[in-house]
Amino acid sequence: MSTLILALVAGAVIGLALGALGGGGSVLAVPALIYLLGFSPASATTASLIIVTATSATALYAHARDGSVAWKTGALFAAAGIVPAFLAGAAAGHLPAVVLTGAFSVVAAVAALRMLRPARSEPPERIRPAKVAGAGVGLGAVTGFLGVGGGFLAVPALVGVLGLRMKQAVGTSLLVITVNSLAALTARTGTGGDLRWEVIAPFTGAAILGAWDGKRLASKITGQTLQRIFAFVLLGVAALMLIDVIV
Repeated sequence: MSTLILALVAGAVIGLALGALGGGGSVLAVPALIYLLGFSPASATTASLIIVTATSATALYAHARDGSVAWKTGALFAAAGIVPAFLAGAAAGHLPAVVLTGAFSVVAAVAALRMLRPARSEPPERIRPAKVAGAGVGLGAVTGFLGVGGGFLAVPALVGVLGLRMKQAVGTSLLVITVNSLAALTARTGTGGDLRWEVIAPFTGAAILGAWDGKRLASKITGQTLQRIFAFVLLGVAALMLIDVIV
């Protein structure tokens, strides 16, 4: 299969994940870029941030038009995590890759299991700013430590910690992903190695189109179903990464 076709297929799948589930893009993008498209790890991480930033912003616009974004909550959540993400990222550079991979698999599994818990019948009437900021700081630290976009953790936090309904959590998580990915991309400017734009461009284009399809898919599926799909995706990622650590 040609590189162009692989880039288009992988981009479409990642776009669907971001558009429908509000996360998972960076988790899927980095392995696809490395194992399917031959990027080095450094280049794949930077290219993933380009793809996820553009796709998340597009999907965010689609969700915002439907009123599915909690702007105040999402902005505070995202802003609170920027500094911790940078500090944790600096610390993570001194740890072995196997430790980071193992930590990633554990955190992904915990987040997935939390998503599989029965949903609350009603979300809280008020969302306290201190609680939002605290969750954002924690997510930012984990995001920086593990070197990922954070969407796969943002949705569980928005649902389980902050009490948003699933569909609103999906839209709001896209705001968090866009801000965090853009900040990380800015920090990585000039350090991404060989960025093959002939692959990144079609990958990004397919991801953006996939995000629109994912948004339409989300409008046809119940929040509980989306939550379970997202949880099982996370469990699959966690299992694969744990196998990689053991083997």
